[in-house]
Amino acid sequence: MSASHHPTFRPATRDDVPRIVDLLADDEISRSRGHLAPVGPGHWAAYDAIEADPRNEIVVAEVDGEVVGTMQLTYIPGLSRDGAERAQVEAVRVASTHRGRGLGRAFMTWAVARAHERGCRIVQLTTDKRRPDAHRFYASLGFTPSHEGFKLLG
Repeated sequence: MSASHHPTFRPATRDDVPRIVDLLADDEISRSRGHLAPVGPGHWAAYDAIEADPRNEIVVAEVDGEVVGTMQLTYIPGLSRDGAERAQVEAVRVASTHRGRGLGRAFMTWAVARAHERGCRIVQLTTDKRRPDAHRFYASLGFTPSHEGFKLLG
């Protein structure tokens, strides 16, 4: 990635919400789950709740002033592992026009460093079983598929 295209990472603002929703919807698996633009009341309510919660944040990646990536970080206190706090990484997206250039790796490296700065001893994430490329990517960053995940929708 050239210097002129150096990414910056920052907390999202309310003005970023429409672009974040576009990034989340720009994915066949997400569309199959009903994640579609445009921005609606549920998106605004979720953003307001996340913004008000010091243990949650939506962050964005920018290149040349354009938001080209997003993720949510949630910091979870717990009694297990001697009271270790963990960071949960969710809803990671990089714009299709910026994939394969190292942006996702830089973004995830930044997120792990941010979690460690907060004192988190564990960084965890889930990824859809239908995303083998994402599985290889996270493994290349040192994440291990140590647990089986279950979800109950409804």
